[in-house]
Amino acid sequence: MKVNADDNDTTVSTASVTVQASCSMTATIETAHTANIPNGIYSGTSLYPNGIGKTNIATFCNDNGGYAIYAIGYTGDKYEGEDHTKLIGATNGQKIATGTATSGNISNWAMKLTKVTDSTVSYNPENLTITNDYDDYNVIPNTYTKVANYASTTDQTLGSVLSTTYAAYISPTEVADTYTGKVKYTLVHPNTEVPSQPQTTQANKICYYANASSAVGTMGCQSISASATSATLLASNFSRAGYGFAGWSDAFDYATNPNANFYGPQEYITFTAGQYSGTDEGLSLYAVWVKSEGSLQDSSKVSSVCGHLTQSGPSVTRTLNSVSALTDQRDNETYAIAKLADGNCWMIENLRLESTNSDNSTGALAQGYGTSTTYGNFSGLASAENANFSDSATANSLYYSGTQSDTASVDIGTTNYPGYRMPRYNNYNHQTTSANRPQNPTANDATNSTTSAGMYSYGNYYTWAAAMANTGYYNTTTADANGYTPSEAANTSICPKGWKLPYGRRTGKGATSGGFSNLDIALGGTGASSSSSTTPTGVDMSKAWRAFPNNFLYSGYFSGSSASRGSYGNYWSSTTNNFYYSYYLHLDSSGVTPGTNSSLKYYGDSIRCVASSS
Repeated sequence: MKVNADDNDTTVSTASVTVQASCSMTATIETAHTANIPNGIYSGTSLYPNGIGKTNIATFCNDNGGYAIYAIGYTGDKYEGEDHTKLIGATNGQKIATGTATSGNISNWAMKLTKVTDSTVSYNPENLTITNDYDDYNVIPNTYTKVANYASTTDQTLGSVLSTTYAAYISPTEVADTYTGKVKYTLVHPNTEVPSQPQTTQANKICYYANASSAVGTMGCQSISASATSATLLASNFSRAGYGFAGWSDAFDYATNPNANFYGPQEYITFTAGQYSGTDEGLSLYAVWVKSEGSLQDSSKVSSVCGHLTQSGPSVTRTLNSVSALTDQRDNETYAIAKLADGNCWMIENLRLESTNSDNSTGALAQGYGTSTTYGNFSGLASAENANFSDSATANSLYYSGTQSDTASVDIGTTNYPGYRMPRYNNYNHQTTSANRPQNPTANDATNSTTSAGMYSYGNYYTWAAAMANTGYYNTTTADANGYTPSEAANTSICPKGWKLPYGRRTGKGATSGGFSNLDIALGGTGASSSSSTTPTGVDMSKAWRAFPNNFLYSGYFSGSSASRGSYGNYWSSTTNNFYYSYYLHLDSSGVTPGTNSSLKYYGDSIRCVASSS
């Protein structure tokens, strides 16, 4: 409050605006890339002073780190090993190699890039650099190769325009035919990041690739028989700092490939018998990475990101427009997120949070995590119980020793009843370093023994008490005006601040209730236990929940020494049943029970989080 005019009171008000990166690349054909070349002639002579054809490539990008343009030879609609840089004859399949010869008996073709001066286009040619290799005709690259880059400027509304032309030498012995080939250009920002490369397919196998040099983890190939017409894909064992894993694609260049197909980590796919059994006709799948746009705990960022995502659904074309990524500030793990069929923003990866004391006592980073007025103070999760979730006390086991009406106290390692067990989790699946991460199995993941570690994307297992951040353990029958019990309405969970566990058990609490049952209905189910034979439209709900971008996994559950990964998945809801049980989502090959069955609370289940605004 200002008392008199002589006071030097000051007020500071700040605001920040985040401008999203926006880049584009367009091509305009000035003259067609075709020519009739006689035998023994090089098209770079005076007969073809401008090469073969001309296409202008215009690029604009507001990335303050600049950008780069990469090129790679491309034949048809797929890459074909060493032949993908060659001109292919239409009649008999003859091939003209890449090269720069101008005489002799070896036919070849080459490419060249030139800056364009065009007063009708806003551009800054001084900032565009064509590499020395391609300022004159050179070989068509068989791996992604940088051919030009654009340096950062103070005015990012400016772009660049360059033209691409080709030259070919036709030997005197060449067979008369029409030969065709392509070169694909990709814009990358910032310009230090190299595009991933295509992989050679393996017959009778589905092979999985990290698709980024900075990714961690290893995976093998999945065998499929020549007569197979379907397969369940393998969960991912890859991770990448600063990126969320959104699923698999059959195109390594999925970000710029309009024909790319997207699949969930354990999606059920169908194909024609023998489709992947021919020579080099297996299926290569590439990890789909989405760069983090900010913090999961930043409510304005969450609102902004979720606002620009395209809502997915059973009849919506699968694209990356429905997917983004945000980072959990507690441990810097990045999660892919998507606006699912119910219109809510969900994390589409299983939670991987491990024991941490990072500012959790203040509640600044987790919704209700770290403190509990009823059950005492917890500054972090109990240490991981790697061996088992048993129904008897073990060392390092936190539990509540009072009664609901008494002052809570916390004891460690003394005998207690399972119903009292407090937060525990199990990192049986999640290994943070590549040295500790296992090779992915080459068959159905359900064949894994219970002593071998699971896949990175399975995340960790949590007791319900850990999932609820120590609160809501007792069942109460008194509901609020909206029909929620206090444990539901409290909205406390181990999810990041601003996110919550989905509701279970009930349906019809509004379109934005953020519950398993409502999502099931949006995907074509009944909101209750259902299979393809019980849904109105005959939708196989297990397949729908596992499909991109829903991405629910058969991550199993953990109790004692059992973890049936690969055959079914259990996910905690925030809805309690009674003192000992809580509702959870269950999915297996026969169908889905979306939060209407209950499980013992000391079991270890997976966790998915939905935005609290849902």
